[in-house]
Amino acid sequence: MKDVLLHACCAPCATSPLGALADLGYRPVLFFFNPNLYPRSEHDLRLAEARGWAKAAGVEFLQDESDAEAWAGAVRPWAQEPEGGERCRACFRFRLERAADRARDQGLEAFTTTLSVSPHKNFQMLREVGREVALSRGVSFLEKDFKKKGGFLKSVELSRLHGLYRQDYCGCEYSLRERNERRKQKSNESSVSSQ
Repeated sequence: MKDVLLHACCAPCATSPLGALADLGYRPVLFFFNPNLYPRSEHDLRLAEARGWAKAAGVEFLQDESDAEAWAGAVRPWAQEPEGGERCRACFRFRLERAADRARDQGLEAFTTTLSVSPHKNFQMLREVGREVALSRGVSFLEKDFKKKGGFLKSVELSRLHGLYRQDYCGCEYSLRERNERRKQKSNESSVSSQ
């Protein structure tokens, strides 16, 4: 079995990828680094859940301290971009660079990310960023689209089964704002239609 560093955005997204990697002959090391998470209470909740899931799954858990200020600087030029655009690309790059560095520092040859389990994340963008980061850091990026073959649905199922906290927004301040705007719009539309 080969070790691979698995960057995890949260516990639910780490559920099915752990099994998928094991099925491919990898021994995953779960790594949590998500300075994008906002507010801090959300970060701390997702960190605790990820740590707990790693323990329950029997895998090694690593974490780097959040560097929210540096992350904010990295994505600020694209603050007005909608979710899924260049702001997300910069966010992916920031977190995957840290994951690649941590993989290299741990003596691991490869890294990957649970971000691909979400149907809301562009796998092609993740692949491009992962390849660029891997090339610049001297480690391999394991290109695995974890949402394939029912991976996303399995993650939802496993999350429910194990009582894991499932968030309803990406995690960053911008996606939280967008979620709140969508809720407000739906509420306004409901009010108008019920009159």
